[in-house]
Amino acid sequence: MIIELTAFHLLGLAGLGVVLGRVITRRFPALSRVNIPPSIVGGLVFALVVTGLHGRGVSVEFQTTVRDILMVTFFTTIGMNASLQLLRLGGVEVAVFLGIAVLGLLLQILWGVWTATLLGLNPLVGLIPGAISLTGGPATALAFGPVLEANGVAGASALGLGAGMFGIVIGGLLGGHIGGHLIRRHDLARPMNADAAVVVVEETDGTPPTSWMNTVVVLCIAMALGTFINTGFAAQGITLPVYIGPMICAAVIRNLDDALGGGNVTPARMDEIATIALELFIVLAMLSLRLWEIANLALPVLLILCGQIVILGALCWLLVFPVMGRNYQAAVTSTGYFGFMMGTTANAMACMGELVRKYGPSPRAFFVVTIVGALFIDFINALLITTAINLLH
Repeated sequence: MIIELTAFHLLGLAGLGVVLGRVITRRFPALSRVNIPPSIVGGLVFALVVTGLHGRGVSVEFQTTVRDILMVTFFTTIGMNASLQLLRLGGVEVAVFLGIAVLGLLLQILWGVWTATLLGLNPLVGLIPGAISLTGGPATALAFGPVLEANGVAGASALGLGAGMFGIVIGGLLGGHIGGHLIRRHDLARPMNADAAVVVVEETDGTPPTSWMNTVVVLCIAMALGTFINTGFAAQGITLPVYIGPMICAAVIRNLDDALGGGNVTPARMDEIATIALELFIVLAMLSLRLWEIANLALPVLLILCGQIVILGALCWLLVFPVMGRNYQAAVTSTGYFGFMMGTTANAMACMGELVRKYGPSPRAFFVVTIVGALFIDFINALLITTAINLLH
């Protein structure tokens, strides 16, 4: 028996999944405490239903056009927020922290690929429990899943989701512990001395924000023009996820707009669009998971994930904390580093928030981690993952 879902069915299920996830997370507060998004919870319910139907000989089929449009929309907003002005505002600290984050990405990729090869697996499997699912998070895992599956990694989307969930939980559980240990060990609990200055980012110059129409039009133009970038790379034999071209195009448009003073890109509105597109996309992406395909790879992926915990923990203690100044700010920044490199930027904010609640404010740490974790690292991560896939496939 085959159940076919239309685009209208999918949009309805996407909205229902978000609502269902919110209801479940309210009933089980532990899910909220580890920052698991409601869309993940609702989408997982749908994925389990589809798996149950599969076991009874019922196949659920649908076209992926709606899902892919939502995915491209989300990643295009990431490009729209990649402003070079923000990097300059943060100065040396943002640049240094970004460099450490890129180093962490490279180590995640190398460890995963080396371990997968050592275990006799397709080396592309090693990319999943690392840069794709940890630093990238569930959205990146679900976006790259079809690319990896097309290159011979069966169940890549489901594996990526599982690894991403693991990272969110571990990032939430251990992130605050790392910073708290550094604060206690180095006697840094002197909150009022933590930051002498507060860095403030102004999103506007006092002029009224651009209209929603301008925001949507600019976003649509970037998505359309970006397809030509993908076509150009494809002509050279380079495989790209469908969103890479639009994301690159969006970054160019954003920085041209900044340079010309056009004001056609409002970060706050782009963030709202990103949130809507991401939640709906995650539900639909999870609906298409084939959970029954991942059983044979679960143990090797868990082994790689355990290694990633050790690597990121060592980077926090041995590199992030010393390089960022060995002070209270550096300890809070280390917590943020582990949070978004292991899980999501939301993880980082939650863990850092718990530290400052106990020990005092650290606004500079929040600024640096937010700029790198929420903007620049996603852009660089996508390019590094794409490069690795093309080298390994």
